[in-house]
Amino acid sequence: MPQTTKDTPMMQQYLSIKKDYPDAFLFYRIGDFYEMFYDDAVKGAQILELTLTARNKNASDPIPMCGVPHHAADSYIEILVEKGYKVAICEQLEDPKDAKGMVKRGIIKLVTPGTNLDAKPDQSKENNYLAAVYLKQEQYYLAYTDFSTGEVKVTTLANLAQVQDELLNLRAKEVVVPADTSEQIITKLQQLGIMISKQELTQDHAEVAFVNQNLADTQQKKVVTYLISYLVETQKRSLTHLQLAQSYELNKYLQMDHNAQSNLELFRSLRTGDKSGTLTWLLDETKTAMGGRLLKQWLQRPLMDATELKARQATVQLLLDNFFQRGSLQDYLTKVYDLERLAGRIAFGSVNGRDLIQLMTSLQQVPNIKAILRDIQAPILDNLVATMPDCSTLESLIGKAIVTDPPISVTEGNIICDGYNELLDKYRSAMQNGKAWIAQLQAKEQEVTGIKNLKIGFNRVFGYYIEVTNANKSQVPTDRYERKQTLTNAERYITPELKEKEQLILEAEEKSVTLEYELFKEVRDKIKQHLADLQVLAQILARLDVLQGFAVVSETYHYVCPEFTKQNNIQIDAGRHPVVEKVLGKQDYIANDIKMDPKTAVLLITGPNMSGKSTYMRQMALTVIMAQVGCFVPAQKAVLPIFDHIFTRIGAADDLIAGNSTFMVEMMEANDALQHATNKSLIIFDEIGRGTATYDGMALAQAIIEYLNKHIQAKTMFSTHYHELTQLADELTTVKNVHVDATQENGQLVFLHKVLPGPADKSYGIHVAKLAGLPDTLLQRAQAILTDLEAKDTNLQSKTAVTISEPVDDQLSLFNTVSDMQQQLLDDLKTVNLMKMTPLAALNYLAELQSKLETES
Repeated sequence: MPQTTKDTPMMQQYLSIKKDYPDAFLFYRIGDFYEMFYDDAVKGAQILELTLTARNKNASDPIPMCGVPHHAADSYIEILVEKGYKVAICEQLEDPKDAKGMVKRGIIKLVTPGTNLDAKPDQSKENNYLAAVYLKQEQYYLAYTDFSTGEVKVTTLANLAQVQDELLNLRAKEVVVPADTSEQIITKLQQLGIMISKQELTQDHAEVAFVNQNLADTQQKKVVTYLISYLVETQKRSLTHLQLAQSYELNKYLQMDHNAQSNLELFRSLRTGDKSGTLTWLLDETKTAMGGRLLKQWLQRPLMDATELKARQATVQLLLDNFFQRGSLQDYLTKVYDLERLAGRIAFGSVNGRDLIQLMTSLQQVPNIKAILRDIQAPILDNLVATMPDCSTLESLIGKAIVTDPPISVTEGNIICDGYNELLDKYRSAMQNGKAWIAQLQAKEQEVTGIKNLKIGFNRVFGYYIEVTNANKSQVPTDRYERKQTLTNAERYITPELKEKEQLILEAEEKSVTLEYELFKEVRDKIKQHLADLQVLAQILARLDVLQGFAVVSETYHYVCPEFTKQNNIQIDAGRHPVVEKVLGKQDYIANDIKMDPKTAVLLITGPNMSGKSTYMRQMALTVIMAQVGCFVPAQKAVLPIFDHIFTRIGAADDLIAGNSTFMVEMMEANDALQHATNKSLIIFDEIGRGTATYDGMALAQAIIEYLNKHIQAKTMFSTHYHELTQLADELTTVKNVHVDATQENGQLVFLHKVLPGPADKSYGIHVAKLAGLPDTLLQRAQAILTDLEAKDTNLQSKTAVTISEPVDDQLSLFNTVSDMQQQLLDDLKTVNLMKMTPLAALNYLAELQSKLETES
């Protein structure tokens, strides 16, 4: 990379800094620009669409370079970080005027995907997680933090698959691993599309000791140490906003892997990838960024603790019952800014005057919020009020110190209120009196010289001056006026009197600006001492915000409070899919019951495609999730057990990264449920077995149902087009048939979207194809083939499932007596490879065999 000719001192300094950050773009400050050199310049110019130039253009090996203005650097840094790169910011650490030789420079921070603090306004309700992973004795330890809010959490996981799943659920942007982590693990993590950063273990940071103090597990402490050490070494700033690490166990929450969360569209639409059309989109009536983030955290980890669930339900009910108080509460919450991230910026030292005004405005709402909660007169809300820290002194401090409309910059003055500091008031008085004197001097000189358009001005380069147009130059006194600057149409002058006053005014301005900045830092440091209180207050307001949002949604869509039962039965009367109902409107939505008594384990669902089977099953899963986050649910009545896990097998997609086919993905997801489900789990299986040959699929589907019945007894909703499976309800007392009804009107298929007891009578496949717009000639041919097949085998529609029996060593005889003809047919059957035949060819072959048998008989 370096040029072969001798490097200049500046380039030597650049290369010395760059070698410590080989995996980052180095933004090297030179004057008003951040410059990039060598490979950084070539790649950066391409990504950021900058002009690529060269240093030492006339040398045999010029150095590629490009740059961005320092005042616009944030937008360029954001682009690089969003694309998954790191950016090291190298600043001038001394004024070039004071430098003796080469200006000192150093890295002030490293911006990475997991530590980026500059969230866009539309991402204020999104967490940005940095994670750390550590392997010890076949167990994995995972810690993560949102650096902007300071929360730190840690857990222990059984295998790498759980680690991958947790990282996907968190949507982590970057993962820190020990420097000696195996390449195999790193490769597996990189397959998730997450940046991997290596970190050496360090123990001597005060931040590490603070964050770890409540943890008991040694290995959990170690993974948190890797995480916090990475922050300390890359951010090079105060981390006083970091909170105590909280240990959590996955099995204490309703578990859903990444596939389940994706299939159920909790956060992202499968069709568009956007928030619209998701459960979050439906439930997010929060008024604060903090509440929006907490809602997503609740949806990621629904509760299994009945006591906490009932507390949330009780608060939602209180807010439902007190409409006017809830409306006032929403008004006040709307004025609460992001206290969590404001606390972070205060800790970092990056807060400005407008941020502090936002903090003051937020704190001003707290007394009003407390008064509303007290007015409702409920112990659970009174307890909430009692836990809110009193931050009134901070509100008062900011109100006295910071002007109501401060500038963005904190170093250029006009940010501190009059009356806050006596010395600052003296400086300001001197400046104001000086400016009044300037105005008097201007009037005096106009009168003495007779030049009516004479004016006194100021700029930062020349200071104060007297400006006279060229037309009036002849009237300028030569004994007092000294020429200072010549313009096209005027001359600028200075007088001894003006020069003396200028020095007094500028000295007051310079000292006042410096003093204002020092006063601002004092205010910031006083607030920093109360960060813990601000964080507690933020958490309480966020919780209140989510619960009032639940009340709004529950009232708007007429949801009911679910009842939790230990009897392992499900009773949902007139249940609805909450998102579909919001899109369609309540008047157009067909509600359906879902009923499974304690003895019913499998609800076998049949019906034509597009009739609503998948919606019916997703409705059940979303109802469970809403219930177990404390929200009311879309039904007239809901009685539910508390579930420990939701497993889904919905849709068809290849896993190209892992090299797995659609059917392999289907089987892997089914196996995950079969291996880990308990009798307290909910399983959603949508057309298991459709990814392979008909008989293979039917056999697997039946075997899965039998396995669920015998070994697990989880509540299972199983949709299928294999009508033969409906006969299982006659064999297994735990299986119950329901179907989604449809009818024909004038030859057209009409979906009724009503779930009724019993199996469907037919699949209506050709009718659905007609709705899809297939050519009429094709549909007519399909109908002719179907009629012919049904004519050849009148019993085709009533074939039963394979009789359930334990495996035996001896093969059962197909016939009591075997004729020569029958034996010939058996021999032919043994030689046929059904696996290589299409389903239609196999049916034709079987119909032909049956016809021959019927002819002989």
